[in-house]
Amino acid sequence: MHRKQDLPQKQCAQCLRPFRWRRKWARCWQEVRYCSERCRRDARRSRGQEKTS
Repeated sequence: MHRKQDLPQKQCAQCLRPFRWRRKWARCWQEVRYCSERCRRDARRSRGQEKTS
């Protein structure tokens, strides 16, 4: 069993909070940029607003 402190960690591109590896990200950990679906959705929304401005 792994301890949570021993798992890899990244910083979310949207909220800038640290988040740790999750089992569902085992195959795509290199591509993961956001800590949650909410941050991913908010990032897409803010990018769309920048283009229209």
